[in-house]
Amino acid sequence: MTGTTAPETSTETSTETLSKIPTRTVHLAVYDTFADWETGHATAWLARSGFDVRTVGPTTDPVTTIGGLRITPDLALAELRPEDSALLILTGADLWDTSDDLAPFAAKARAFLDAGVPVAAICGATAGLAREGLLDGRRHTSAAPFYLAATGYKGGEEYVEADAVTDGDLITAGPTEPVAFAREVLGRMGAFGGAKLDAWYRLFHDSDPAAYEELNA
Repeated sequence: MTGTTAPETSTETSTETLSKIPTRTVHLAVYDTFADWETGHATAWLARSGFDVRTVGPTTDPVTTIGGLRITPDLALAELRPEDSALLILTGADLWDTSDDLAPFAAKARAFLDAGVPVAAICGATAGLAREGLLDGRRHTSAAPFYLAATGYKGGEEYVEADAVTDGDLITAGPTEPVAFAREVLGRMGAFGGAKLDAWYRLFHDSDPAAYEELNA
């Protein structure tokens, strides 16, 4: 896959974006078989940029990630309202492809998008959104076209061969692209803009030593 081009926004534009976000709370969905590696870059750098990252689970009972980590969610999905959030992040999980247990998270993503609140989905979560009909008419990506085609969705013409794709309030990425996913999230949320966002990506994706100085200038 080839990467999408991050929005060309200046640091000033990034600051303006931050000031227009009504809340600084980001919600990370957590559930059993949560893919640990897929959202670490995004949530860490959102937190370092001043966002409050809260976890939301099916209930407030602990869940266990693919890596065996136990997470106690901050709130249950039924309590989550779009107006209380700046972003909903949906990570991959085996459960997206083996049961309907996570369908309520896709339904919540619909409520977010209908309310104009961004949703970012990676890996199996993109299949969940496809089943919900949220990728029909929106540019998107995933692991591979045939993976989403197996859901029976009608959005195949909007599939983009890219590491990560942003279409308005929707961000999607494949399972091997946590850094590109984070780039799109950080850009959309105004954490970084323009040259700093590019430097961040080159540092963490390409291990470019020059990018470190640019990022911290």
